[in-house]
Amino acid sequence: MAVKLYNTLTRKKEEFETLEPQKVKMYVCGPTVYSKAHVGHAMSAMVFDIIRRYLEYRGYAVRYLMNFTDVDDKIITRANASGQDPFDLAEGYIKEYEQNLSDLNIKPATFYPRATQEIDQIVAMIQGLVDKGYAYPMQGDVYFRVTRDEDYGRLSGRKLDDMQAGSRINVDERKEHPMDFALWKSARPGEPEWDSPWGKGRPGWHIECSAMNLHHNGEQIDIHGGGNDLIFPHHENEIAQTESLTGKSFARYWVHNGMLQLGGEKMSKSVGNLVTIEEFLSKHSADTLRFTVLNSGYRSPLTFTDDVLLQSEKALERLQSALRPALPGGKGAPADALQTLQNQVVTVEENFTNAMDDDFNSAGALGGFFDLVRVINQTRTMGATAAELQPAQDKLRELTGVLGLTLLTHDNAASKADAFIDLILDLRTNLRKDKQWSYSDLIRDRLKELGVTLEDNKDGTTWRWG
Repeated sequence: MAVKLYNTLTRKKEEFETLEPQKVKMYVCGPTVYSKAHVGHAMSAMVFDIIRRYLEYRGYAVRYLMNFTDVDDKIITRANASGQDPFDLAEGYIKEYEQNLSDLNIKPATFYPRATQEIDQIVAMIQGLVDKGYAYPMQGDVYFRVTRDEDYGRLSGRKLDDMQAGSRINVDERKEHPMDFALWKSARPGEPEWDSPWGKGRPGWHIECSAMNLHHNGEQIDIHGGGNDLIFPHHENEIAQTESLTGKSFARYWVHNGMLQLGGEKMSKSVGNLVTIEEFLSKHSADTLRFTVLNSGYRSPLTFTDDVLLQSEKALERLQSALRPALPGGKGAPADALQTLQNQVVTVEENFTNAMDDDFNSAGALGGFFDLVRVINQTRTMGATAAELQPAQDKLRELTGVLGLTLLTHDNAASKADAFIDLILDLRTNLRKDKQWSYSDLIRDRLKELGVTLEDNKDGTTWRWG
């Protein structure tokens, strides 16, 4: 079965066919770095990390680019308000975001282009559009002429006559059409500026990604991704300016993730209901957020609540339970139980591929994991040895790892306590032999309060974090 994915441009699922065999050029719009990154940024980054990881699992070599918009009105406004240099402000937030991505177990991009490092390419692209009549200078600014693009609006499904200016489009009476958008902005006092044929200034927002793509990926790419809030005007304008210059189809597949909603309301800086990535990770694991994303269709809105996170944490504990060691003294499970386990390993891999091939249906893939967990745990209780459990446990680790889950049960600091817990368990075993049940139960209950679960069975006692 071939991979199929939903293409925003055609509004249907399509079979995935790359420009070059088994090679993927993938570009994802990154953040505008003027404040701390929040869990909405994390969700989008995770969605495309999951897509990238799965394509690599399916044998594709993925060239993955994610940009930083490091010159923008919001960066300049924030820098002026804080008395900082705008470049220093942006650099600080870039470093923070790179650390956030690492903490979230998101694979590094092949390259992280930045707008300020691409000025020559941006100016060259704008000049090419001017030369072809798709753009026009106006008193130091340069605008894209939307009426020259006969297909303008096809990504968003909007008609030019019905369009209203988006949040990042400034209505300017000098423009030929209200929807013409800025490719170059003339310099204003106190703002970063660069030389250009039209005078000193800086690039508009939309041209940055087109120029970076053209410079680092060439005229055509396989996948262009981002949040669905970028469909219009940003991605619509990227298509218009890139295809007008090259005369070629820009991206074969446009892939967009849904927005994250906090308690049913869209997260927004203006509303002030943001949860930063740092705040989230101070209370929850990266796996908790990733499981929450995986358990939701990537194109749908994702509701972010304490209850949803609690459900994810419980589900992760269930997955982690399958990785516990064999019971002490296990002599081996019955042959029919081992055959059932082996069959389930085959089934889970088939289910995983079938689900993920169908527009990255990660929720469907998760369902197969829990079937495998159930059989692993049943086989353990039947006396399976470590060697008998290992192939199934390895397969679970492999497939969850493809989705970026680590299934770590506790942090490094907690791992240093393992030897002490083993010592306490030896003491408790002696108490149980002496029928000191009340003290035995007290130790069990106090360990539970500390996040350690004991499981007593006929062959002894095992423990786990969680």
